[in-house]
Amino acid sequence: MDWCRYRFRSVWRLPAPPDAVYAVLARAEDYPRWWPQVREVVPLDDTTGTARFRSLLPYDLVVTARALRRDPAARVLEVGLGGDLEGWARWTLTAEGAGTRALYEQEVEVRARLLRALAVPGRPVFRANHALMMRGGRRGLAAELEEEARREPTADDGRRGPV
Repeated sequence: MDWCRYRFRSVWRLPAPPDAVYAVLARAEDYPRWWPQVREVVPLDDTTGTARFRSLLPYDLVVTARALRRDPAARVLEVGLGGDLEGWARWTLTAEGAGTRALYEQEVEVRARLLRALAVPGRPVFRANHALMMRGGRRGLAAELEEEARREPTADDGRRGPV
């Protein structure tokens, strides 16, 4: 077993339609606003950016993410990762009743020197750290979706378009 390789899978059930969830997830530069453990996202160009993460452990991970797939029709977002984590991450969204089932999958190898040195004894802590990060992300995304739904004008809110 390679102690520096991780495979994560999380399922989030969200009370918003898949297209609304996709729209929020597609705006990676906004993640720090609603996902507490995503400390910074800096776009480099239309398909690449850097991100800095920190969960419970007092250690930042910095990655460069490059869009591999942005498919609004299939509701799939996938990025390749380099830097402290090397591999990929993917969101796959499907309708579930009136809401969304958001599947997050990630396969990475830890490249950060300190985390590699602590790979064996730290593995359970690293997995717990990831779980806490995902819990914070799910809560933040649900709140962001609620806020966006409140901001959206409805057909009967009295607003009129151009005549």
